[in-house]
Order: sequence, then C-alpha cells, then structure tokens
Amino acid sequence: MSLALFIILTIYVITIGLLIYGFFKVKKYQSPNLKPTTGFTVIVPFRNEEENLPILLESLQNLNYPFDLFEVILIDDDSDTKFQVLDFSFQLSIMDNIRVSNSPKKDAIQTAMKQVKTDWVITTDADCVVPENWLLTFDNYIQEHNISMLAGAVTYNGEDSFLDHFQQLDLTSLQGATIGSFGIKRAFMCNGANFAYRKTLFEKVNGFEGNNKIASGDDVFLLQKVVNIYPEQVHYLKSKEAIVNTKPTETWKSLFHQRVRWAAKTASYESTFGKALGLIVFFANLSFVIGFLLLIFRISSWPLFVLFVFLKFGIDFVLLSVTNNFLRNTRIKSLFLSSLLYPFFSVVVALYSLSGSYKWKDRKFRV
Repeated sequence: MSLALFIILTIYVITIGLLIYGFFKVKKYQSPNLKPTTGFTVIVPFRNEEENLPILLESLQNLNYPFDLFEVILIDDDSDTKFQVLDFSFQLSIMDNIRVSNSPKKDAIQTAMKQVKTDWVITTDADCVVPENWLLTFDNYIQEHNISMLAGAVTYNGEDSFLDHFQQLDLTSLQGATIGSFGIKRAFMCNGANFAYRKTLFEKVNGFEGNNKIASGDDVFLLQKVVNIYPEQVHYLKSKEAIVNTKPTETWKSLFHQRVRWAAKTASYESTFGKALGLIVFFANLSFVIGFLLLIFRISSWPLFVLFVFLKFGIDFVLLSVTNNFLRNTRIKSLFLSSLLYPFFSVVVALYSLSGSYKWKDRKFRV
C-alpha cells in the first residue's frame, strides 16, 4: 500500500509540476492598443436567463470596441418565456435553437453559424459579464499573431460563502491546468464562456461532427479537434483585460450536477494527455480518501498520510496560488477546508459520471 501511494504521489507531483512550468511558459499579454480591425460575432446560447441576459448585454454595450465591428446573436434554447430584445448600439439578433443532436449548446452554436458574416466567432454564456477591453484585447492579439483559435480565462464573481469559495478553488485549479497545458504544448481544455475561433476554421473541421452525441463539450472537443490538425494555430490569451466573470452555482446539488456534466466528457477526449491527467488526478484524490479512511480505522499510520497530504497539498497550492494571482486580486479563501473536502467531492463526481445522470437547464441527461 505504501509503495502504491508513493508511486501515485510521485506521478501526481511531477504532472502538476509540469503544469506549473507550463503556466509560466504562457506569457502575459498586454494589449498595445492597436486600431481595431477584427470583426466578431458574439454567440450566446441561453435558456431561461431573463435575469442574467440584461447584465451581459449591458457589459457588451460598455465595450471599448467599435459597434460596427461586432454583432451579437442570442440563441434561445426553448426558454419558458420569450426574452424581449432591447435597443443597443450594437447589432443584436435573437434566434430559436434548431435541435438536431443530443447537445443543445452545440446545436445553438451551429444554428447561429448560419447567420455569421464576420471572420471571427467568440462564444460566451448568458450568466457572464465581459470586461471593457475584452474584444479589443482579442483583436490586438489576433493582429499580432497568425492564429485561428484563441482561448481566454474565466473566473467566478461570487458571494462570501463557503460554497462559492469552494467553487472558486475548483475553477482556479481547472484554469491553472488549462493554461499549463497550453504552455507545455498539450492543450486539451478551454472554457466556452471565453472562446474565439475563425468561422472558416469551424467549417474546415466540420464543427462538432463526431461528438454531438455528448450533451456538453462544445468547447473542449472543438479545441482538441483543431489541436490535432493545426496545433500552431491555437493559442491562449493570458491577459487580465480579457478575463470573463461568471456566476457560481447556487446549491451543492446544482454544483454536483454541473461537475458530473464536465467529468462525463473526459472519457471521450481525443487528447491522450487530457485523459491521462484525468486519471492521475482521480487516483491522487482516491488515494487521499482511502488513506484518510485507513487512518480513521487505525489500519494505517498517521506519518505516511501526513506526508502524502503535505506533498499533495503543497504542489496544489503552488498551482492554485499562481493561477489565483492572475485571475483575481483577492486571496484564496477557505483553502484548508476546501482542500480537505475536494478529494471526496471529486471522487464521488468521477465515479457517478461513469453511469449516472445529471440535470442541466432543467432537463435531464444520461451520461
């Protein structure tokens, strides 16, 4: 048992160490304030978001970007009540989603693509708020680099509760792994709330063809498909001016279903590195859970478990700390308690995602 724990821990520490190295390999980008030239279509799939959509649209209205260089397409995925489109300075249209697969969000993006006239598409979510220089920063990076796909960062704008602190810790770890994987040329993950790509690229790789049976993953599957074909065309935008804020879930139940939805797509990854990382993290967390239970029942000695915890939490803290410094101007809260709970939560989510079901936007999906 001790040998197995040592092997798992060694692999885990090396892997997270590589992600930390990769995080610093991705250089921070400072926009040189070039004159905007890129045309964007902002695609926003939504369902029952009458409370959040006006906030997102207001943030788009406040963008430091010429209104004639971007348009917004809202895709209504069978909301209970129709959203009333208000007048804005930018071009805004709303369409009903045309469902053709098991993935509502992928269908929504495919539906919008038929109306896109700009060179670039950028997706975000209805419960997000975009920063003032969001499109300007994307535009400047695109002007300076020969790319066809660009991923950006996402963070939570939550309250001062343990549930929100826990989610922030989880999202920070995912963002750190995302940036780190780009840095070591093993990109496998991104967030559809801040994700841009050329329309011609989307058409060239046949969009979501091949993975539209999976309800989620409009972002990661498209990313992995493009990375396999055009790896040099995919970059990460590590800029504070392009970080999108989103809302955390409001209950532990909804958080569980969200994380099950995210975990369920791992087995279908095209990225070998992504699959391997998922397994390494799972077994590290499982080892923590088993070690804790063995300690409680006095089957194992505490010095070995304490060493395991110290090394695992130590390497985790480094990745969390550097990522949090990039994403937010505040310190990590509830770190100790969240770190103790997270392995149990993560293991249950991973095991449940193998054969369970989850709710998403008031609809039930099978894994």
